[in-house]
Amino acid sequence: MFHINMSLLSKTKALENEIDHFHDKLIDISLAFNKAIRHYLKSGRDKDFEKYSKQIKKIEHDADKLRRDIENHLYSQNLLPDLRADVLKLVENLDNVINKFEEVTYMFYAQKPFICDEYRSLFKELGKLSSECAESMCKASRAYFRDLTTMRDYAQKVYFLEHESDTCSRKLIEEVFSSPCSLAEKIQLRQFIDGIAEIADEAEDFIDQLLIFAIKRDI
Repeated sequence: MFHINMSLLSKTKALENEIDHFHDKLIDISLAFNKAIRHYLKSGRDKDFEKYSKQIKKIEHDADKLRRDIENHLYSQNLLPDLRADVLKLVENLDNVINKFEEVTYMFYAQKPFICDEYRSLFKELGKLSSECAESMCKASRAYFRDLTTMRDYAQKVYFLEHESDTCSRKLIEEVFSSPCSLAEKIQLRQFIDGIAEIADEAEDFIDQLLIFAIKRDI
């Protein structure tokens, strides 16, 4: 099982290139998000953070346009209906992760949460884990179109990173709710913790579906 090493879209080069570029956008936004979170924890919502926020918004906007182009080309290509439906679903789910990065970044921009010194290292770790989880998800998705063995390796890494993210977020929540912060502050911080952790959760859900699509290809 999982032995295919040829491009799934080799006969539709333009579409293959668009999907490659879409994966590039996901890598770009995950890297930018991790930098933005680290910067916010160090300096708050200053001008540099606003630049990161605008950069992430632009990547999300460009990815939306690219997704629409991919969808249009999918229906214009002579692909098997099942294959078209699977690729369409994968692209939509990748876009959901991109949107989540932008959504959480905007939460930091709009709400400007105060994060105590004692929580910053865990917030930094959580942001790093979620970003790395999304990057591994992206690499698994890219490999799905070319090499299912490599895809499976990256899928396993996503599961590991999601578990680490879940452990980190639980620890952070416990520390926040045992602190002397007001209930309102605790609830606000919980929203940010959940938002960051949901990126890894969505990556894990994506991999669950990707593995099913890979089994369908290999039958």
